[in-house]
Amino acid sequence: MKVSPAKENMLKKIRKALSTPVPLPFPQSEGNQSVFLPPADDPEILFAEAFSALQGRFLYCAGETEMQQQLSLLIQQRQWKEVFCKETLLREKLAHIAFSQKPLAGADVAVTGCEMLIARTGSIVMSTAQQSGRTTSVYAPVHICVAYVNQLVYDVKDGLQLLKEKYAGKIPSLITFATGPSRTADIEKTLVVGVHGPKEVFVFLTEN
Repeated sequence: MKVSPAKENMLKKIRKALSTPVPLPFPQSEGNQSVFLPPADDPEILFAEAFSALQGRFLYCAGETEMQQQLSLLIQQRQWKEVFCKETLLREKLAHIAFSQKPLAGADVAVTGCEMLIARTGSIVMSTAQQSGRTTSVYAPVHICVAYVNQLVYDVKDGLQLLKEKYAGKIPSLITFATGPSRTADIEKTLVVGVHGPKEVFVFLTEN
C-alpha cells in the first residue's frame, strides 16, 4: 500500500517526537509533592482528633501494662464473652485475656494489630500479611486495634512508601485503609453506621 507524501511526512514528525520526548512544562503539578503540610501538633494528637471526629474511640496508653489493663477493663465493662484474636504476638502480650476458641462468626469483638496509623486522616492501615487475614477487622461488630506510637505516619503517601520499603517488592495482596466505623448514606441519604463492617472501632495507641 502506497503512503501519500503528506502521511509520510506526518509519520516522520511523530517518530521524531517519540525519540526526543518533551519535558513536562509543570513538573510540580504531577503530584511529586504532597499538598498537605504536617502541622505543628504531634502526630498522636492529630490522629486522635481525626479518628474521634469519625466516631472512632481512641485510648492512649503510656505503656503495654496500661494497655493490657485498659483492654481488660473495657472487656469487663462491655461484658464481651467471645473475644477473637488470631495474631500470635498479640495473644502472647494479652495472655491474661481468655480469648475465644470459637470461629470469628460468633465473636463479640475482634482484636488486631495494624501495619500503621495515618495521622492526617485518622485511618488504620492493615494488610493480608498480618495473621488476622482479610476478615477479622470487618466481620465482628466491634474492632479493637492495638497500635504503637512508632507506627504513626503523617499521610497516606508516607504509609505507602513504608509498605514498599517493608515488603521490598512483595506487596501484600490486600491493603486496607479503615477510617472509623463502617458507615453508608446510600439509602435516602441517611447515615447508617455498621452496615458493611464494625459498628464500633477502638484504637489503643501505646507508647513503645
